[in-house]
Amino acid sequence: MSKIVGSQPRISTLRLASVVAAANALILADTALDAEDVTVVEVFAGQPDVARNITVKGNDANVAGDVTISGVNAAGEAISETLALAGAAEVAGAKAFARVTLVDLPPYDTADTERIRVGVGSKLGLPVALDRNTVIAAFRDGARETTAPTVAVSAGAVESNTVTLNSALNGTDVVIDFYETH
Repeated sequence: MSKIVGSQPRISTLRLASVVAAANALILADTALDAEDVTVVEVFAGQPDVARNITVKGNDANVAGDVTISGVNAAGEAISETLALAGAAEVAGAKAFARVTLVDLPPYDTADTERIRVGVGSKLGLPVALDRNTVIAAFRDGARETTAPTVAVSAGAVESNTVTLNSALNGTDVVIDFYETH
């Protein structure tokens, strides 16, 4: 099989510099919940360093309800995701946020001591929508990953196209080679 004359290669390289480790309070540190009303947060301690998934975590077993995250994806389009809290367990979202603009926190459930953290996870966003897994290779700190990354794809939503490396993110560069399907 040969290349069609005049066609362009569709192999892309995503280069991400100094990708920080997952951190459960990078976006929003422990924030107290209101007794009756949803708490709307518009000022944050930080933002995702690259397009990546968001995590939420309560401070004790009583923390319940939904947290709604609003922001933009890698293409600059408005997106949102609702994550159901699970007590003190960290809950990871599936969508890659390039920036968070608004977080809605539920009222507290049991006691006036419940708090929530919002952070970043390990799923890195691809800048395009793919209709199948076309990731060829992933590299962390210049070394090729020996185990293929976990890849999620969506032909209709850029934010649902993510790559999770087999090794932990640690502040080093990440490179992902893939070919585009559209």
